[in-house]
Amino acid sequence: MKVRLLEAVMESRNPVFRKVGEQARMGYTPSPAELQGMYDQPAYAPPAERTMTIDDVVVKGFASLGVLVATGAVAWVLNLGMGIALISVLVALGIGLYLSFSGKSSGPLTLTYSAFYGIAVGTISHLYNNLYNGIVFQAILGTALAFAAMLAVYSLRIIRVTPKFTRYVVAAGVALMALMLVNLVVGMFNDTGIGIRENGPIGIAFSVIAILVGCFFLMLDFDMIERGVQAGVPAKFAWACAFALTSTLVWIYLEILRLLAILQGGDD
Repeated sequence: MKVRLLEAVMESRNPVFRKVGEQARMGYTPSPAELQGMYDQPAYAPPAERTMTIDDVVVKGFASLGVLVATGAVAWVLNLGMGIALISVLVALGIGLYLSFSGKSSGPLTLTYSAFYGIAVGTISHLYNNLYNGIVFQAILGTALAFAAMLAVYSLRIIRVTPKFTRYVVAAGVALMALMLVNLVVGMFNDTGIGIRENGPIGIAFSVIAILVGCFFLMLDFDMIERGVQAGVPAKFAWACAFALTSTLVWIYLEILRLLAILQGGDD
């Protein structure tokens, strides 16, 4: 009977019983307590967490942009007004800062950010289109061309994303934000601020530089995605990539919209 039991154990497909069988071949039979301990161990290791792929980023990116476009279309139709747009910008800014500085990747927060940002973008776009009919389509087309061009530049390695390149782009982005903040503060005391948002050479130059910096930030986003896939980061990190791409594309779109408004006759 004991021989049959050992033969059955050795032929078992269960890893625990196979281990017992190997010990039996060496002339050692575990005690009942040891056998129970082996049996209590898991028969297999838990599956590893799925890693991020390019498809994950594409799906999450389209979801984020889809929500932004949907809420933007609603805001466009309802023409909610600049008061609602300002509140939406502040809410989106708060969520964006939290996601940026916390380093967290959250689908619900990313989609909420896109929803509020979409309300602001839709309202602003409606205002500009009333002033210059067709300007919104031109800005959308320009943003799409900028995205395609930078993707090609990055894919062909025409410009390589190096640590030095990253530092320069981030520094330029911070400088632009600082100038816009100064312009906002100075604008409380006069009508033109420091002139970077007015019609004329300074306003045009600032918008062109802002668009270029936004395009370079797209390259940083592409590099982040590629490195994340290569490093095997968790699949949920795709939401962080979607957030980055959405923010950059809206930045480029709004700057192109403003530049086109200046070139077509003025800027309110």
